[in-house]
Amino acid sequence: MVSFFLSVVKLLKVFFRAAGDKEFRALAFITIVLLVSGSMFYSYEEGWGGVDSFYFCVMTMTTIGYGDLAPTTVYSKLFTIMYSFMSIGVFVSLAAKLAAAMMKYKSDTYARIRNHHNQTDAPRK
Repeated sequence: MVSFFLSVVKLLKVFFRAAGDKEFRALAFITIVLLVSGSMFYSYEEGWGGVDSFYFCVMTMTTIGYGDLAPTTVYSKLFTIMYSFMSIGVFVSLAAKLAAAMMKYKSDTYARIRNHHNQTDAPRK
């Protein structure tokens, strides 16, 4: 359980570091807009509650697609096709940016440790 919380803390650190990148912020904003607008559409068109609509959007965006919820109207089906094309690409781009930030964070951490180690092992005059 402790390792889970440490991983969450590391992920949050990476997320806030990545938030300094203009492209990452734009992708995060577009992701939020897609989730909110998709949730509102499904809530209105399918009559699903807010949680079910949001759940369906996240499952579609991440390509998990359990199949427990499915669009039933023609408009919902057409919207889902367009939503899938847009949201999957945006989500993959956001995940790639986050992964790159995570790799940079790890690299920076190792460099900091190496520098500290080299400074403490240096002969003193």
